[in-house]
Amino acid sequence: MSFVITLFIILIPLCMLMMSWLFAALRVVFHALAACCAYVFGIISALAVYEILRDETVFMTNIHRVFENKYFLVTGSYLGSYGIYILLKWTLQEMRAEQ
Repeated sequence: MSFVITLFIILIPLCMLMMSWLFAALRVVFHALAACCAYVFGIISALAVYEILRDETVFMTNIHRVFENKYFLVTGSYLGSYGIYILLKWTLQEMRAEQ
C-alpha cells in the first residue's frame, strides 16, 4: 500500500501538469476545485477543534477522529496533489524563463 500511495503522489500531479498543458480550460477547473477543497478542509478542521474546545476533552485523543472523515481525507489529498502540481508548474516556468 505504501508503494501505491507513493506512486500516486508522484503520478497525479504530473498528470495534472500534462492535462493543463493539453487543455487550458482544465487549469481553471483545477484552481476552482482547489478553492472548494480548501473551504471544506478548513471547515472540517475548524469544527473538529471547536468541538474539542467546547466539550473540554483531551485534544490528542479526540482530534484523530477527524481522520476518519472521508471528506477531510479526499479534500486533503487533492490539496496535496494540487500543491505539488503548482510547484512543478512554477519550477518549469522558471526554468523556461532562464533560458
